[in-house]
Amino acid sequence: MRRICIIPCGKRKIWKDQPDHGPAKAHYAYTGIFHKLCQQYARQFYEEWIILSAKHGFLKPEDIVPGDYDLGFHMDDQDIITLLELKKQAARLRLEEADKVIMLGGKKYEPILRSLVDNEIHFPLAGSKGIGDMQSKLKSSIVTNAELGEGFKDH
Repeated sequence: MRRICIIPCGKRKIWKDQPDHGPAKAHYAYTGIFHKLCQQYARQFYEEWIILSAKHGFLKPEDIVPGDYDLGFHMDDQDIITLLELKKQAARLRLEEADKVIMLGGKKYEPILRSLVDNEIHFPLAGSKGIGDMQSKLKSSIVTNAELGEGFKDH
């Protein structure tokens, strides 16, 4: 069974602490606490995981992020990746062929993913009371080596 975990990129990036860093691999570029927990969780429970960025779209961990940016899907900015480009990327990554797609993020990602794939998409952090609650659930899951399940919300 092919399962893909999608994690959000996050606002904090390596260039905040190292402005002269230069391009970085995606798994290294995003440095926020929530992103790091999502990445740790994805590595622990999934063979295949990708990062979703409002600027670059779907990134494999080894893909290169050229530099800092500050964009989110909620912003009205011309630099946000287009839905057409996201669809092309989803096709290249064969997301439609996945038996299970898991998104470690909030509700704001649901309409985006719904417009890209017809797969059943799982949002195990849905219903969380905020970022602190999401982080707590991820930490607990990682420590106990138990995949998120309680409150597992399918859409």
